[in-house]
Amino acid sequence: MGLKNCHPDFISGSFEKMLKRVQYDAFEKTLTLLLTSLFLSAPLISQETAAPLPTHGFAIYGDLKYPSDFKHFDYVNPNAPKGGLVTLSAVGSSFDTFNAFLPKGVPAAGITGIHCSLLQGSEDEPASSYAYLAQSIEVSPDRTFAIYRLNPKAIFSDGSPVSADDVVFTLDILKTKGSPQFSLYYKDVVKAESIDPQTVKFTFSKNNRELPQIVGGLPILSKAFYTKQDFTKADLTIPLGCGPYVVKSFQPGREVVYALTPNWWAKDLPSQAGLNNFDVKFTYYRDETVQFQAFQSGDFDFRSENIAKNWATGYDFPALKEGKVIKKEVTHKLPNGMQLFLFNLRNPLFQDIKVRKALSYSWDFDWVNKNLFFNSYKSSYSFFNNSELASTGMPSEEELTILTPLKGQIPDSVFKEEYKPISTDGSGRNRKNIEIANQLLEEAGWVIKNGARVNTRTGKPFQFTFLIHDPAFERVSLALKRNLQQLGITMDIRTVTTPQYVEQLDNFDFDMTLMAYPAPESPGNEQRTYWSSKSDVPSGFNYPGIKSPAVDSLIETVINASSRKDLVTATKALDRVLIHNYLGIYGYYSGINRIAYWDKFDHPQIAPKDGIGFSTWWVVPEKEKHLGKKS
Repeated sequence: MGLKNCHPDFISGSFEKMLKRVQYDAFEKTLTLLLTSLFLSAPLISQETAAPLPTHGFAIYGDLKYPSDFKHFDYVNPNAPKGGLVTLSAVGSSFDTFNAFLPKGVPAAGITGIHCSLLQGSEDEPASSYAYLAQSIEVSPDRTFAIYRLNPKAIFSDGSPVSADDVVFTLDILKTKGSPQFSLYYKDVVKAESIDPQTVKFTFSKNNRELPQIVGGLPILSKAFYTKQDFTKADLTIPLGCGPYVVKSFQPGREVVYALTPNWWAKDLPSQAGLNNFDVKFTYYRDETVQFQAFQSGDFDFRSENIAKNWATGYDFPALKEGKVIKKEVTHKLPNGMQLFLFNLRNPLFQDIKVRKALSYSWDFDWVNKNLFFNSYKSSYSFFNNSELASTGMPSEEELTILTPLKGQIPDSVFKEEYKPISTDGSGRNRKNIEIANQLLEEAGWVIKNGARVNTRTGKPFQFTFLIHDPAFERVSLALKRNLQQLGITMDIRTVTTPQYVEQLDNFDFDMTLMAYPAPESPGNEQRTYWSSKSDVPSGFNYPGIKSPAVDSLIETVINASSRKDLVTATKALDRVLIHNYLGIYGYYSGINRIAYWDKFDHPQIAPKDGIGFSTWWVVPEKEKHLGKKS
């Protein structure tokens, strides 16, 4: 598992941890399993009395692309051969659990591939999904409940049937004993109940277009398995799944191998045809530098390049020159997320917005982009860069309808000025911005005394620690450190192991760190997990510690949007308020994916929105033989 669409030169380990813990990247909408309803075109009868009709899929807004008799997605090869072993990589010292849904432990990379879910998201539509474990879905016209009828062929990897009781058990156990974000994410799912062994009904607390989608992404767990095993025990007991993979073998600290599930029950379903075509091994490396060296040596097969310097200068090794390794830039059609130096607002140093804004002026993106990143990036301006969801210019009349009642609870700058990325001439002489930063700091009560920035009330120096988990991030950190020194601010850089990093993030034990947020095409409940006051709990994902009733209200406006137009307006309003709160020093984004791989694959001619669709690729034995590699 890994970040999609975000290729900064820094990627937060905490976010990678989140992706591993939530089945199919449940908080990243491009990978979330989505649902849809046909009731927009239902006969003109009362919504209160109309009976729900079964359908093969659900689109949150608009119509489904694929009809009920579709055979496969356009971006797959339904006849792709199965076989071979593909080695991928993971950075970190090791893993200590196969349970990806607890607030403790470091889950094994790729473990969510053993699970199946009710429906499968389409990767060439913004918010649609299709029959998978559930062979049909019925959503009430008022969207207060949804009924899923399970595929009678569905079985767990031990041959036991998947039943409605397993679905009910999954929702209950995740909400009561899983990581805190699950209770928040499934907050409006009142209950799940078994109608019969093949039918489950979900009841919702409100009419919310996204709620059927939310439950569609449930990673279905075996009730019988966890009756015998303690769900809360984060260890290396191999769980039972109904997905395309099973754990074949593992060596803690070194690797974990997944094999295709023998005679998998779902392999011929239209939503699964052409996907998951090879066995997978994840090999662990202690840091990015060692990982890149291993790729050059052929120790693993596919790499998504996240470091601009590597991309510009590091691919001159023999295998590339000999044509054994393919290197390419792929344009994608997805929103870009936000990468930032995240402040921990629980620290008194960062509670004054003037201080946060001042530190933002110390960051010289243009110099960094020119000298460290080979001009590979654009400065971030939104949490939804490069999309219609991004707030730009001044608020529209529609946005003001949402924002005006919140005056006094959100920054005044929301109404007075357009946010624009802070820029320089790239020369490294950032004098104008340093002067602005100095003025803001003095207004906030921080002055220079004997060459150091001190607080006028306490006399304490402005000093904090920047937390990272990989030495590859140090060059970016040092650039920020040098600029802060011009303001008399001391920033220490502390590099820790991945387990230490995860533990400190879980407990919010940091001053500043690197963080990457994805940009879903259809924002919704995942915004609660990022910014909601209720998510500010240990092991939650409200890492900045923002507690704002106004932001909480804006999140609910996004979630309850009744149309795509309303969703875009609400998301822009939320984005605008987040941006003007200066929760971090905003980073950069790119509209391309940079990938490199050993030439042992083939893939469909049509790619999904990410431009890659790696899950649709397959191994070509003749190519592999030519490389001298053996699966």
